[in-house]
Amino acid sequence: MERSFRWRTIEGDGLEYFSIHAIERGFVAEGVVIGARSGNLAAVAPFGCSYLVRCDEDWHVRQVEVRVAGGAHLLLRADGKGMWSGPGGAPLPALSGCIDVDLACTPFTNTLPIRRLGDALRVRHEIRVAYVTVPEAGVMPSHQAYTALGAGRYRFESLPDAFEADIATDADGLVVDYPGLFRRAPA
Repeated sequence: MERSFRWRTIEGDGLEYFSIHAIERGFVAEGVVIGARSGNLAAVAPFGCSYLVRCDEDWHVRQVEVRVAGGAHLLLRADGKGMWSGPGGAPLPALSGCIDVDLACTPFTNTLPIRRLGDALRVRHEIRVAYVTVPEAGVMPSHQAYTALGAGRYRFESLPDAFEADIATDADGLVVDYPGLFRRAPA
């Protein structure tokens, strides 16, 4: 898999350049985001950041790095089985059981559970994720659910705040349209 494209925010002037490529036994996704939304998706605060997410061949997150321009930096490592650590290997027990990561600034991270769970999403599947806010680069556990609705369509639910959206993806599980939040820009 070698892909690159841009996402635009539906409201405001946010833009992301995204690329993903296969590596030996996995994938690396990178994005550069210029946005006007903070982690809670309600407050407007201009920011710029870059991120890198490394996954194994089964789409289990192994490393997450977020750098906010002029601000915060976050580096997380995961064993792919729900155990996380910060810089220097310090364990992060609050994230225990989180297999996926959700970066508030990008629709890419919806791809992770979609690809990892595959056919299991024929029925609603609840998961715990490491939720990363931007521009703070804070991290906390969050409960979400995904359900396949048909070819390339998934219902996403953020359980703590009763938010849901029916997202459309391409054949690789990468978001094309996330109603109210993101849309892939024309090539």
